[in-house]
Amino acid sequence: MNKTLLLLPILLLIACTAKQEKNSSVLFTSDAGKQDTLPYYDLHEIQSSGTIIAGTLSGPDTYYEYHGKEMGAQFKIAEAFAQSIGVVLQMEISPDTTTLLNKLRAGEIDFIALEMPTWQTRDGESLLRNAIAEWWKPNRIQQIKSSANNTTVTVRRRMRPVMQDISHGIISAYDKLFRRHSLTAGWDWRLLAAMCYQESGFDPQAISSVGAEGLMQLMPSTAEAMDVPMDKRFDPEHNIAASARYIRIVSQSFSDINNAEERIKFTLGAYNGGVGHIQDAQTLARKAGKNHQLWNEVVPYILLLSEPQYYRDPEVRYGYMRGSETEAYVRLIIERWNQYRGYARNHSTGSTPSPAKKSLRNGKYQSVVKPAEERVPENRQN
Repeated sequence: MNKTLLLLPILLLIACTAKQEKNSSVLFTSDAGKQDTLPYYDLHEIQSSGTIIAGTLSGPDTYYEYHGKEMGAQFKIAEAFAQSIGVVLQMEISPDTTTLLNKLRAGEIDFIALEMPTWQTRDGESLLRNAIAEWWKPNRIQQIKSSANNTTVTVRRRMRPVMQDISHGIISAYDKLFRRHSLTAGWDWRLLAAMCYQESGFDPQAISSVGAEGLMQLMPSTAEAMDVPMDKRFDPEHNIAASARYIRIVSQSFSDINNAEERIKFTLGAYNGGVGHIQDAQTLARKAGKNHQLWNEVVPYILLLSEPQYYRDPEVRYGYMRGSETEAYVRLIIERWNQYRGYARNHSTGSTPSPAKKSLRNGKYQSVVKPAEERVPENRQN
């Protein structure tokens, strides 16, 4: 047999391997010799599908979720590019760059969005690569990054008093609604009130910079999932009722926690930070030999989810989390709930004074209305 024919397959293999190594980013060194496994799929096919999929690592400068809203500089840049080519962006996070590269070669993602001179695409995606290069202007990228790095979340609200009438046990103008819909949540109505104050300061028109709305600061996606009409999202009853339904759903994610007050803390944490992030922290706590059903043993890992070695742990599914906010959120609500339990009786409707106590005199019950100063608990905090 002709020796040239014998050598041809070897020469072709060497040429293909050299080409792939030349086109690979220096960030990706593992499995650099593997070839793409999918047929040709480029910009036109992406535009026809209507979706472009970006792969990245979780982190404050890349991609993370906050109150159900996607954030991070690489996400914002990728979203702007997706809009420029008329498609919707879908983000996929991986624990490391090797996994990202493998997903790229397998066609599970269309490009890798990390802090590089430009993004990494598959070898066959020349049209997509050219579209990125043409769109990628330094001034545009810097402007998007500056906007993405402004992560301060504020709530536009007019704060009401933390308690409307201490002497009569009235917390707010919405106590009847808290009492009515707390049955749906399965909570003490005063806990629902404490949560509302933390969210909106009892302002029904409150709106946050990430789009949360109303007394209970429902995100639009949550309000939609709870079947709240667009024109009712700031209505106190609709907002509180939807929040109570959502609280019940979130609480079911922690149904394995038998202690009711512990389950409340996990539910509050998930309402603020997301169920997935709280469950990630439980996973880390369990790995460390801690009790994943005790809030105080899980909180340290909620805080650690802001550090790369923890939010990129292979068993962490939802990545980076702004844990300090969630820790403070739960702590402050529980503290306020304890105060409300001292000031407002459990059966108070909020519209009338708390029911008078009764005492037995001469064999008959007689109402005894205690003065306001006697109703204030001993552990009252000024």
